[in-house]
This record gives sequence, structure tokens and C-alpha cells, in this order.
Amino acid sequence: MRDPQPQPQPQRPTARRPKSSADVAAPPPAQTPAQALAQPPTAVAPPPSLPAAALPPDSNQGLRDLVDRAVHALMARTTLGLSPASLGLALTDWAMHLAASPGTQASLAALALHKQGQWLRYAAESSARILGGNPAPCPACAEPSPGDRRFAAPQWQQLPFSLMAQRFLLREQWVDAATHGVRGVSPHHEQVVAFMARQWMDMLSPGNFFWTNPEVLERTAATGGMNLLQGLRNWQDDVQRLLDKRPPAGSEQFRPGHEVAVTPGKVVLRNRLMELIQYSPATPTVHAEPVLIIPAWIMKYYILDLSPHNSLVKFLVDQGHTVFMVSWKNPTADDRDLGMDDYLHQGPLAALDAVGSIVPQRKIHAVGYCLGGTLLAIAAAALAGRGDERLASVSLFAAQTDFTEAGELTLFTDESQISFLEDLMWSQGYLDTTQMAGTFQMLRSSDLIWSRMMRDYLMGERLPMNDLMAWNADATRMPYRMHSEYLRNLYLRNALAEGHYKVDGRSVAVENVAVPWFVVGTESDHVAPWKSVFKIHLLAESEVTFVLTSGGHNAGIVSEPGHPRRHYRWATHPGGRPYVDPDHWVQLAQAEDGSWWPRWHQWLLAKGSGEQLPPPPCGSVAYPPLAPAPGDYVLQR
Repeated sequence: MRDPQPQPQPQRPTARRPKSSADVAAPPPAQTPAQALAQPPTAVAPPPSLPAAALPPDSNQGLRDLVDRAVHALMARTTLGLSPASLGLALTDWAMHLAASPGTQASLAALALHKQGQWLRYAAESSARILGGNPAPCPACAEPSPGDRRFAAPQWQQLPFSLMAQRFLLREQWVDAATHGVRGVSPHHEQVVAFMARQWMDMLSPGNFFWTNPEVLERTAATGGMNLLQGLRNWQDDVQRLLDKRPPAGSEQFRPGHEVAVTPGKVVLRNRLMELIQYSPATPTVHAEPVLIIPAWIMKYYILDLSPHNSLVKFLVDQGHTVFMVSWKNPTADDRDLGMDDYLHQGPLAALDAVGSIVPQRKIHAVGYCLGGTLLAIAAAALAGRGDERLASVSLFAAQTDFTEAGELTLFTDESQISFLEDLMWSQGYLDTTQMAGTFQMLRSSDLIWSRMMRDYLMGERLPMNDLMAWNADATRMPYRMHSEYLRNLYLRNALAEGHYKVDGRSVAVENVAVPWFVVGTESDHVAPWKSVFKIHLLAESEVTFVLTSGGHNAGIVSEPGHPRRHYRWATHPGGRPYVDPDHWVQLAQAEDGSWWPRWHQWLLAKGSGEQLPPPPCGSVAYPPLAPAPGDYVLQR
């Protein structure tokens, strides 16, 4: 079995590299302990007549490494995959710099006194209003952050709960100030400390406890405690489902091939990693250029083919497009040694070959979502580097090509954290769905963990399941080697943007892609922040049409026409024009109400030949139909 090891940082190519806002010298490659010990100290070199002694061979080193990795894997199972060393280093960096900064300590002490004074004035004014017979709530002295609705209910405006909420929000502001701006702390460690502090504050919110939550107390009094009984039943059901490895309650109402993923089609290719679905035409003629969609392998493809009313696939087919979709396999321990090259060659490149056989002599509109978009960008760069001109355009949905500002997921991608996660994956052959879900839930713990627990177990309520929620619970695993290579090459080394990413031994560059780009970012994306997605402008040399849409990483993409309260901005940047930063771009971009899907459809037509043809046959001699959609891989658990 092959274990991925850190690769030495390759030398920068002498040819023109992708544009960047700043040139930062690459750090020297990290050394293993054995390499470091095998080299003499650089400060005092040994005399020429006395060469440094080499380390004696150690026949037990492999066994010792095995023990280390097994211990790390055991620890990782108890820490949700988080490295204690990484967290400890961040906390030590922050604490030592704060301890050596008396001016900062004084500022924080003054801020604490100021906020305490704010709260005392608020308490006095609120009490005076009550005693004076004025039931109107006192103006708040602290406002929650945008999107925080933990204290939005009117019950939180009444004493004494308003005092609890205001005190918590003031403390939250102070903790945020204390974990930011300490001189000398590395940006990464500052982000880690602030993130962990936020986790503690989210956990200690008064809304999470029975006696300090007025909504729960009111519900308990109104129902005679039946809400708590129902909450206990909800908890028991969740625990049983977790032990049985069953999806959340209500997911059974959204089964692929029955209620969701029902657009008609056929599987025309199946290999070790994916099935390729060709969808049946819905119009007498179709646009000449087919559309190939590459979703992320961290998710089931049918987020883009949910219910008929919000299926992007159905929307495209109804508009006269010939659509192909990659459906990734849910890997097991047997797939532990599959790497990024395997996903590239057996994924988009194999799919392009099949589409070219079924719809010959036509260029292809390639589309990638999330990780699938990053893989598509790599594939497009590799094709461009060898003069392959099969692509008509490239569309990326919430997909990053430059990972220097990749959002809060970078908190989990330093050397210590990745090595720790690698040992966990090494022990089981993959990264499990529950381990990934825990990471994503921590990014929004107040909404996805604590508020949900309060609603389900204290209020005794259940949010009604919908197709997007059911899809979100239908997660996939990640093979050990592939996920290690993905994290190291892209998140840790930013190899694609730096021109170091290699395909078949050759470095690839996004700037070589000559076809136009259509790139979508979402306003509240915690996985691929839109300003990170926007960095495609620093890499692409050809025309880029960028869309910033309302919603998050999933809901912003599943944005069908007619969906209420949707809006987006868009602008086209011709190749060769001066760069416009994202903040300035927002002011210049054209604002629109509604879904961005029709805008994209019109863009695809403009980048095609304009020809209308009879629908192509389903499959070809080389790629005969194998099974009806949605296929077999999407049903794997």
C-alpha cells in the first residue's frame, strides 16, 4: 500500500507564470526528522578530513513509524480529526505574544470595563422602564452579527432574558477583540484561535440551556412539558439512526431515482471511479454543443438534479441542451491508493472522450461544481498545454483555482493538521462522511449544531425535511491518497495558481486556457468564499464572466427561476484588460433580480455555434447504454 509523502517543492518555471497580486518566494521544502538528522549543522561545518557520520541503519524505523501513525489515528478519532498540536501551537503563539504586550492587555482591560459599563447602563434603563410602566424594550447596547438570529424572538426582549442576551453579545465582542490584532501572532494562528474561541462562545450561548432560554420555558409551560418529552424522543431517534448508520429522519422521502434525480437518461460509461449519464432530449432539436457537468466527488451529483422544479439538469434539457453528468463512485478502503491523477484521467478526461464519441466533431461546454470545478480547471489547463481544443467554454460554480484566501477551511490545512488527518485516513483508507460533516458543521456551529439541538431536543420540533437537506445527508467518502494530495497540493502549496501543479509530469497553468470562462460565486459561501473564487481573474488570460449570486455554497447554485428573494450581480471582463479588485467589481457589476440560470443559458448559446441539430443517439458503438439513470454509483452508501 502506498502512503502519500510530502513532495519537494518544484522550482518555479522560467516561463511566464500566472498573474498574482504579489510575488511571494516559495518556502523551502519541509524535511523529515530523518533527513534533518542526516545533515550536519549549517552553522558549524565539520572539517574536510572528518566527514559527518551517517546515521546507522535502523531496521525498526518502519515499525516505529507504524506505531506513531496508529497513535495519531486513535487520537484523531477522539478529536474529530483536529490536531491537538496545531491548536496548541496557535494558542501558545497568541498567549505568549499577548503576555508580552502590556499595552494590548491594557486596551483589552479598558474595553472590558467599557462593555461592563454599557451593560450596567442597559440594565438600569431597562429596570427604570419596567418600574415606570413602560413595556417597550430598551434600545440594545450590542447587536448580533449579520445572520445571527439566536436572540431574534420577542421573548428575548423581556427581562431578565434581555440582560442575558446583551451580556453574552458584549462578551462575544470582547472575545473577538482579544483574539484579533495581537502584534506578532501569525495570521494563521490568529484565525485558529479566533475560530476556537468562537466555538466556545457558541456553546455557552444562553439560548442553549433550558433555564436561560425564554422560548423553551414558554413552550414548556404551554405544553405541560410535552415539548421535552418529544425532544427526548427526537434525541433517541437520532442516536439510534447514528448507531445504525441511517440517514436523518425524513430523508427516506427523497430517494434518488424516485423523488429526486428523476430526469430521464442512460448511463453510457462506467469505470472504477465514475458513471457518465447522458440525459434524454426534451426538444425536437438541440444545440450543437453538448454540456458536460463535473460535480464534486465529496457530494452526490444529484444536487444538480433534485426535484423536477429545481433541477439544473432538467432546466438545461428543457432549453434544448444535450447534457452529460459525471456520477462519482462512493469509495471504500479498497480505493485508498487512488490519487488526483486517477480522478483526473478517469473523471473529466474519460468523460470528454465519451462525449466526443457520442457527439463527434463538436466542441463541449464543460461545467464544474466545487471540487469538480477545481478538477475541471486542472483538466482544461492540461488540455490547453498539449493543444487539445475540444472545449468550447469552461463554467465553474463555487470552485476555487487559487487557495491563498480559501476561507475558514484553511484553518484545518497546516502541516500539523494535514499530517494528523493523513494518519486518520491511513488507518481506515478514507475520510469518513461523519468526519467531514463535523468539520463543515463547525464552520457554522451556532446554526448547524447548537440552534438545531435547542430546536430538536428542547423545543421538541423538527424542521421539515426537503430535497436539499436530504441530499446534504447523503454524503460520500474521500480516498486516503487523493484527499492527501488534494490538501497538500492545492490548500497547502497552492500549486495550481503557482504553476507547480503537474499532470503527466508537466506543469499546467490556467492562463493557457484560451476559451471563455463563466464563474459563479455565492455571497455567503463558507466553503469557497466568493472573493477566493474571484481570483480566477488573476489567472485566466481569456474572457471571464463572473456572477455573484445570493445564497450559500449549495443554495446559491440551486437557484431555479421563480425562487423567491433571489438576486445576483454579473460583469464580463475581456481578456487583456486591467484587473478590477472584488470590492470595486461589486460597485461596477450589473445587479439583477431572480435566478442566474437564464443568464448562463444565454451565455452558453453565445459561446456556441448557434446551430440546431436533431438530438444525438443515446450512447455510441464504443459507449453503449448500460443502465437507466440515475445509475448504480449514486445509490452506494
